[in-house]
Amino acid sequence: MRGLYAIVDLDALESRGLDALAFASALLDSAPCALQLRAKHATPEATLELLRALRPLCNAARVPLVANDRADLAAVARADVVHLGQTDASPALARVLAPDVRLGLSTHTPEELVSALRAMPDYVAFGPVWSTRSKSAPDPIVGVAGVKQAAQLIRHHARETGFRPALVAIGGVTLERVAEITPYADAAAVIADLIPPSDLLGTDAYDYVRARARQYAAAFDDPLASFGDVGT
Repeated sequence: MRGLYAIVDLDALESRGLDALAFASALLDSAPCALQLRAKHATPEATLELLRALRPLCNAARVPLVANDRADLAAVARADVVHLGQTDASPALARVLAPDVRLGLSTHTPEELVSALRAMPDYVAFGPVWSTRSKSAPDPIVGVAGVKQAAQLIRHHARETGFRPALVAIGGVTLERVAEITPYADAAAVIADLIPPSDLLGTDAYDYVRARARQYAAAFDDPLASFGDVGT
């Protein structure tokens, strides 16, 4: 996993009048490392319907589809990954509900990160790196120094166990800032910075999304930007 971890956030799209499938299609043109559906206020039925609609789009682009919060819906929709927050189902329960689905975990402190590593997820998200508007009660920001520390912890864990999950930086990421975290994180999760300005309508709006996603992909293309001086 390396590059843009693109998030299709229904609340953000609805406030901007954007279609979720058209938005996802524009993102998938750049082959992000993952595409997550975030549907915090949708019904389970609506979320499942949308996951099922996204499934063939992601398959065609060879991009993993991530279901947020709900391991049961991930299993039914045949998503590739379920992403769990600190207040969601435990990793153990998620693996019972969705044994064939890979696992990603949100963490906000070094202690949460170390605990998450014991569950052997495919990736851990760490943040918020910068202030974010995607949560009504966000956790304290960790800054670039926090991402670097997270990379150190993962590297230490890999030496001890031979197991190394990917590190996804999340929270307040923008194109102007992303170069600060590419030396330490495998991927950057982005919501708001992919949403087009309000003066762009129709195809222009989705062209903006497509171009923005490509710029994020390019930011992670440089192999020298991967895992710089993260220490031991």
